[in-house]
This record gives sequence, C-alpha cells and structure tokens, in this order.
Amino acid sequence: MLSLEQVKQSLESAGQSHILQFWPELCEAERDRFLQELSQLDLKGLKDHCEGAARAAASPPASLDQHIEPVPPESIGSVRKSDKDSLAEWENEGLLQISENRVGVLLLAGGQGTRLGVQYPKGMYNVGLPSGKTLYQIQTERIHKIQELADRKYGSKCTVPWYIMTSEFTLAPTEKFFKENNYFGLEPSNIVMFEQRMIPAVTFDGKVILQGKGQLAMAPDGNGGLYQALVDNKVLEDMKKRGVEYLHVYCVDNILVKMADPVFIGFCVSKGADCGAKVVEKAYPGEPVGVVCRVRGVSQVVEYSEIQPETAELRGPGGELVYSAGNICNHFFTRAFLQDVAEKFIDQLEQHVAFKKVPFVDLCGNQVKPTEPNGIKMEKFVFDVFPFSRNFVVFEVVREDEFSPLKNADGAAADNPTTARNSLLAQHCRWVTAARATLLDEHGNTVPLTASASAGDSHPALCEISPLVSYFGEGLEQLLKGRTLPTPLILDQQRAKELQAQ
Repeated sequence: MLSLEQVKQSLESAGQSHILQFWPELCEAERDRFLQELSQLDLKGLKDHCEGAARAAASPPASLDQHIEPVPPESIGSVRKSDKDSLAEWENEGLLQISENRVGVLLLAGGQGTRLGVQYPKGMYNVGLPSGKTLYQIQTERIHKIQELADRKYGSKCTVPWYIMTSEFTLAPTEKFFKENNYFGLEPSNIVMFEQRMIPAVTFDGKVILQGKGQLAMAPDGNGGLYQALVDNKVLEDMKKRGVEYLHVYCVDNILVKMADPVFIGFCVSKGADCGAKVVEKAYPGEPVGVVCRVRGVSQVVEYSEIQPETAELRGPGGELVYSAGNICNHFFTRAFLQDVAEKFIDQLEQHVAFKKVPFVDLCGNQVKPTEPNGIKMEKFVFDVFPFSRNFVVFEVVREDEFSPLKNADGAAADNPTTARNSLLAQHCRWVTAARATLLDEHGNTVPLTASASAGDSHPALCEISPLVSYFGEGLEQLLKGRTLPTPLILDQQRAKELQAQ
C-alpha cells in the first residue's frame, strides 16, 4: 500500500488533489480503507484518463457514412440462407471441437440489475417462467446438454469450461449463488470466476467524482474490460492448460443464448476465422443497435448514433436493408487471437463515453442524487477488437430463436422480463409443434403458433422445455410426435421419462 504522501503527490500531478478534501473528517478505519482504494488506482494513468474523458465528452460522435460498407458476402454465414448440408457440416464440426475439449464459453456478467430494479447480478434474475429458473440456471443446463450431445455423437467424455467475468459488484453474490445451488450440477473446478477492473467516474470538466467523503465513484470498465481482465487473472493461461482453443463469448442478459453453439463454432472453425460475430437482421432501419460492417475496409461495429438515418434506410435490390447486421454481443474468438490482443493491441482499444447520473458528495459533504447526467463513465466494448482480426466472419441467426435481451423492468416498451419470458415460451411452443405434437390451452382448444412473443403483445401458452431435455428442439419428435398435450406443460427430465414410458 502506498503512503499518504505518495498518494498526495500522485493526485496533485494528476490535477485531482480534491479527492482528499474530506481527509481530516475521516476516522482511522475510513482513512485506511480509502488509502487502500487509492493505492489500487492506476495513479500514473489517472491524468490521461480524466483528460481523455473530458475531451471525449466534449466532441460529438463523428458520422462515418462516407467510409462504411457492408461485410462482404463471402465472410457471412446464415441460419436462414445457408443450405441444410452446410449447416449440418458446421454443427458436426462444432460438436467435434466440443467433444475434444477445445471449446470454452465466457460470460460477461459485470453489470448489476439496476435497470431491472434489483440490486443483485442479472444472472440471478427469475423472469417468471413456470419452472422459476434464473438465467444462470438456464445457461448452466445448456452447458450440461451440449456436453451430452457432443459425447453421444463422438463417444467422448468432454468438458466445456465456463469462464464468468464479474465486477467488484457482482463477484461475491455470484459466487455465493452458485455455491448455494451446488453449481447446478457442474463441477466447480470447471467454473472460473474472475473480476474486471473498476475505473473512476469523472465530471464533465475532468475531475474524479467522490461518491462519499472517503470513497470514489467507481464503475466497471465496460465489457471490453475483458481483455485486460484475461491478463490480470491469468485466464488465458488457464485456457491453454485445459487445451481450450476456441471461445464463445456472450452477454448474461440474453435468455435465448445457445451456449457453445456448435453451428456457430463449426462455421467459424471451418472458415479459419480468428474472430466472429453473431448478428440478427435489424427489425427496422432506426433500431438502436450497433451494426457489424466495414469502415475503411476494416471490420467493426458502428453504433446507430454514428450512422445518418438516410444511410440506415438504404436498401438493396431485393428490398433488404444494406446495413442490417445487428450486433447482439455474441462472439467467437480463438485463444491465439486473444493472446495477440493481450500482447499487442490492448493499449489501442477505443474508449467510449457514457453519460450517467452518478451520486456524489458536494463541497459541504452532503450526499446528492442527481436527476440529470452529471458524470462520464469511460467504457471499452468487447467488439473493439474486431479491427485487429485477420479473418473476421459474421453469422446471421433468427432473432426469434436466439435473441431476447433482458435490460429493463416491466413497464418498459421492450427487453423486459415479460418479453424475455414470452420469447422463451413461444420458442418452446414452436418446438413442440415442429415435433408434430398438439398443445391445448386451458379450455381444450388448440394453441395457435406465434412466430414471436418478443414484443410482449402476445401471450404464448405456458410450455417450458428444460435445456436438460432439449438444447435447441432436437430429440423432441421421438418423444412427442402425435401426442396431444395440455398446458401448462413443464417438460423436465422427469416428465420426459414418464412420456417415454407411456
């Protein structure tokens, strides 16, 4: 730990001496704690961080319209447009890699559920499914199932290690939650939790914000903090030791995520890609999602705010949007590429500005909760590494099957617990129908199929299929074909056994 004198000097040279303004008012324990916190800061880089934040906040995002072009067709695969033989080949390749212990999954779980109205990690959220399962449990069960599918196909006994990047806010509750639930049946040694760095929030004129008299306002450094965290926590060494060559990286809040998706992994491996992104077709030109495209010939994600409306509305000869590849934070990386990023590119990652309402203490030491954004949080994004890829590919999937994020509390127009729950239930209804079974509602009427319930305006039948029974609809036909099933239907392993015995 640094001495008070060393910290003082560093803060003065960074133009941040106000941080210690309440030092005389702190008790001994508070001083020790605060000095510990300040010692862990990158004090050498503090001046650059604060000045960079103020500069970035003052300059509006540049329009990139003159420099962008779509990803070339030869770098794109698609669930909808690729032929069945190719999809089957990619799936087999992905399952082969999984069976040989060469695939890991990495979860970005640094954010709290604040926008959901809860103070715990999003992965612990229960959206109200009939089974009461949380996002973490659903994801764990998908890992169980994909291991089983690979083992059955290739006669292996494989492991898909699960790396979970948390933040200072989410590490302890996530560890506790998994422990209390016996890791949902996974081997604890195959779940590796690690923490991303925290960085200080800054005022618009470049001053670090004090959250308390002896506490800085800190925030995780965005999901692009992954790359520094891989280095800090020796995660790449762990992957190498386990023989992991390919990594599926995804965000915690997507209830439909396919863990270690063999089709996506097989596509990327077959193409020799070092980096890949799953995308969904944009729902409409102005949808507020980033677009995967090329800028000056280099692959990257362009934020919707960086494209003019007339560019977003451009259509091709078939009427399709030219810039339709919506980014869903679902990526493929080779370990070798991540090693490259760690060794060569980590200092070149772009910083993004987020304007936030940051609680603070005023000059008199009073606690203030601002009603308007008063601070800047600098974030890196996980996709900031795309420009460093030597062979970047894109894989388009169907939104209704693979993307329904949980971002807002119920009452918001979209991406809330109701839309997430309905998306999953509607998908499972489609699976049952595809397996040539019939679902009945509480009145004995046949349940009509809904293409999607993601808008929350339709209420699918209560039909939930455990990932332990089916990963993505496979194996249901031999179990359900020709059956008439009343709802609510929870098809867990026990119910599946009963149906098999009938």
